Amino acid sequence: GSFAGQVTESAIKKIQIDYCGHVSELNTKPLTAVVLKGLLSPLLESVNIVNASTLAKERNIEITETTCDTLDNFQTLIKLTLTTEQQTRSIAGTLSHGDSPRLVEIKGISMDAQLGSHMLYITNEDKPGLIGSLGTALGAAGINIATFNLGRDIAGGDAIALIETDEAVSDKVVEKVRNLPNVVSVKPLVF
Repeated sequence: GSFAGQVTESAIKKIQIDYCGHVSELNTKPLTAVVLKGLLSPLLESVNIVNASTLAKERNIEITETTCDTLDNFQTLIKLTLTTEQQTRSIAGTLSHGDSPRLVEIKGISMDAQLGSHMLYITNEDKPGLIGSLGTALGAAGINIATFNLGRDIAGGDAIALIETDEAVSDKVVEKVRNLPNVVSVKPLVF
């Protein structure tokens, strides 16, 4: 749901899921159903893993699944690309140490982020000072940072911070973070 953002069901045009490495040897249909349910749940109350594919097709959403046997850097990788009327966005994940899920790419930006219960997804301009001001803002609110992951496309370009916190971040603190210099957007995530 958070990946899809605030889109209407008519705005989703295409969902592509790439299964690479070990996962390509599995029956991927149940995985695809889970992905579709996650994307459509914010839009449709009645969606579940049984009817997700049918509901997507009824709404003329193109669903593409591809597989590849080998990877350079990972044993397994799942990449989701969502195309809406306005943009195309992608996210890729893997498993490390057997069963620990990690995000390794968001919007084409490489990173290595462990998932946690409470997270902040921040997009920002890659300029000095973000880490310090962000740490200060969260610290002043009594929010402890568990993990801090950064990625950028090029020096001085677009950047992403994915931060796990020990507790949920209130709307008030999210707004303070949103108003920090060079911050473009902030989205709290709960898993």
